[in-house]
Parts: sequence; structure tokens; C-alpha cells
Amino acid sequence: MSARRDAEATKEAILKAARHLLARHAHGDITLKAVAERAGVSPPLIVKYFGNKDALFARVMSFDTDADALLDAPLAGLGRHMVRHVLTGRRERGADPLLRIAFAPQHGDHGDVLRADFRAQVTERLAARLTGSGAGLRAELAVAALVGLGVMYGIARGPDLRGAGPDTLADRYGPLVQAQLTPGA
Repeated sequence: MSARRDAEATKEAILKAARHLLARHAHGDITLKAVAERAGVSPPLIVKYFGNKDALFARVMSFDTDADALLDAPLAGLGRHMVRHVLTGRRERGADPLLRIAFAPQHGDHGDVLRADFRAQVTERLAARLTGSGAGLRAELAVAALVGLGVMYGIARGPDLRGAGPDTLADRYGPLVQAQLTPGA
């Protein structure tokens, strides 16, 4: 493995560990040492890659990169693409980054930041791509369908759902999401 690829894998392990801890603990209760232990790295390596705890968690609370990949399809096929993206993320990375909104702390500044980032970087960005009336509501309903799918697939672990392939599920569930993306549907 090249050094660059190894560095990227290490950064991803750190982000995954930080997301895991943030889903279960208040930001103020999480230490760099705890993140490092979960990621299997040293705290100084986290500082090298991310600067400090606040910079690390600012990155964890951003949905920008995830939204780029989620929304990277023409509008006419976006519903299917979004479904497939959520499912392949679960299968390939063991997590869907968008699902961390379901674990946003209910109280406190960091939960507020996570929710605001999610709205701005995912739902509002999707709404801006939609035409017709009610774009904001339709975007929220489409994202709600995706989060529900992610919960059922990754958290509830529905055996029939998990046994079906991503293309089969995208073919069946994509039209449900697409109906929200298409005006008058």
C-alpha cells in the first residue's frame, strides 16, 4: 500500500472513530486519546492530520463531501443514484455517513451544528436542484426516505433488505425517492 493510500486510510479510521464516539457521547466528553484508541493510532497523529480536536469534529460534523457523492447524478436518475449510494456506502464502508444525523446529540451546540450542517449541505442543496413548487418539502421527504432506508438496512438489519443486491433495491426504492424529486409526481 502506498504511503498516500495508507495516510488516507488512517484519516478515514480517525474520522470513523470520531463519528462513532460523537454518536454516543457529548463532544465535551470525548478526548483525542479516546478517538486515537478507537482508531488504533496515536493522539499526535490525529493532531498531525487534523490540527486539534475542534478541527477534527468540524470535519466530522460536515456533510459536504458526502453530499457531493450523494447528489452526483442527473436529476432524472437521482433517486436511484441516491438509494444506491446509501446502500453501497453501508456495504463498502460499513456505514452511511448521512446516517450520523440520526445520532445527532439532541441537546447542545454540537447537535445544533450537526443538524444545521445537514440541512445546509444535504437537504437545502438538494432542494436548490429541484424545480417546481414545494422543493424544500420534497427534498426533506426524499432525504427522509433515504435515512429510513439506511436505518432499516444498517441499524435494524432487515434480513430480506440486506439479502437483496444494491441494484435490486435501487430499482425498487429509487422510484419512491424520485417521486419527491420530480414536480407533480
